[in-house]
Amino acid sequence: MSTNLQGRVALVSGAAQGMGAAHARRLAAAGATVAVNDIRDSPQLAALAAEIGGLAVAGDVSDADECARIAAHVAQSAGRFDILVANHAYMTMAPLLDHADDDWWKVVDTNLGGTFFLVQAVLPYMRALGAGRIVVISSEWGVTGWPEATAYAAAKSGLISLVKTLGRELAPEHIIVNAVAPGVTDTPQLLIDADAAGVDLAVMQQRYAASIPLGRIGSPDEAAAAVELLSDFDLESVVGQVISCNGGSTRSRA
Repeated sequence: MSTNLQGRVALVSGAAQGMGAAHARRLAAAGATVAVNDIRDSPQLAALAAEIGGLAVAGDVSDADECARIAAHVAQSAGRFDILVANHAYMTMAPLLDHADDDWWKVVDTNLGGTFFLVQAVLPYMRALGAGRIVVISSEWGVTGWPEATAYAAAKSGLISLVKTLGRELAPEHIIVNAVAPGVTDTPQLLIDADAAGVDLAVMQQRYAASIPLGRIGSPDEAAAAVELLSDFDLESVVGQVISCNGGSTRSRA
């Protein structure tokens, strides 16, 4: 593990479990001071902050005022703000006509709106430093779509467009924006898929693995390795890109 992030300060949203916790551990191991966020305080969030020598800052990122408070707390507590990893997510699944309007918009407001608010909140601190790194966690489903996941896929697709646009807008300020689009990954979120399909978790994992050329689903640590790469301040020419960690289930085209 490198120490290329020594002296940097990062915030990882949605970090109490799964991929978010993996991102936080990876950045901390690379030398960063890491603030971990989730929608509410929990023993898991506090334990992670203690484990990595960081700080826990709970708050609902779908609320613009909360995002401003979170960013200010991190900057004031740690003295600076270098890296944002927008990992938070909320997902439910239902056929389009059965998906309640308020829940559909909650998915969009959390995934897409929350990232918009977080970026707005952290930009002044990165501009004060003259540089920054923003890594947005999208999804393979934001590239391909997925049945009964209209809100989630639409929001994750919106994140890709947001990243491409902000990449162009912010690169002149050396604030570099990229995305990671994980495929099916072994996280607690897979329970939602299993429940929607009416099978247990192990069966759901096997079904997904069967359609992946690599023959298995991904691990949170693999996505975290991509996050560390895109957080590296020595890597500046990768701008507005989407790294797909999916075992070959989708491939880019020239």
